[in-house]
Amino acid sequence: MNSRLSYEFTDGIATITLDDGKANAMSIGMLTELDASLSRAEADKAVVVIQGRPGMFSGGFDLTVFKRDQNELFQMLKAGAAITERLLTFPHPVVAVCTGHSIAMGAFLLLSTDYRIGTSAQSKIQVNEVQIGMTLPYFTIEVCRQRLAPAHFSLATVTAHPYDQQSAVAAGFLDELTTPDLLAAVLKVRSEHLRKLDMAAFRASKLRVREAANTALRAAIARDIEDWSKRFATAA
Repeated sequence: MNSRLSYEFTDGIATITLDDGKANAMSIGMLTELDASLSRAEADKAVVVIQGRPGMFSGGFDLTVFKRDQNELFQMLKAGAAITERLLTFPHPVVAVCTGHSIAMGAFLLLSTDYRIGTSAQSKIQVNEVQIGMTLPYFTIEVCRQRLAPAHFSLATVTAHPYDQQSAVAAGFLDELTTPDLLAAVLKVRSEHLRKLDMAAFRASKLRVREAANTALRAAIARDIEDWSKRFATAA
């Protein structure tokens, strides 16, 4: 692993900490390392905790790629879509600790996990694509649809409504809030509960509960890849 993230495995818990020193951008490098860390956690049969550093969970895709290289952009978008599907079908529980701002792909990463804890009440969570001149990929719509409250689904995706972490709980981005000083205690309680689950039953139930959402997500990813292939001629 390099400095983009770290992996720690203790007492059945795999903690993946995102920290590239900047916005925790979901670049190809970050997504590749995250995928490798999930493979490691799966081999360790661990409950997974994904967290950012104080003040920043993730600012989303690496926007510099959009101006730099179409093939790299194509690969980054595909990797982002793939990581959401992997998390939504991951065989062990995944907890996200939203330590700060979570924007665009950062929010989609958050929405793909099983339990979400916020620790920075005033930090922003936002699906901001339409604010910066981008049309939402089909896969991101399905990721939002399967988790956001109906009253907030359109508000968040179509109007780029910004949420602080308090309002993000009602919207469905988060499940609970705590404070940094209480996080360790909260994580201990939540993780111990999750570790006691029958993992075969957990996996089967997770797949059954999300069957319709995952089917829609896979169709959306295929539709996105077809669209991206046409738009990014050098990537086809």
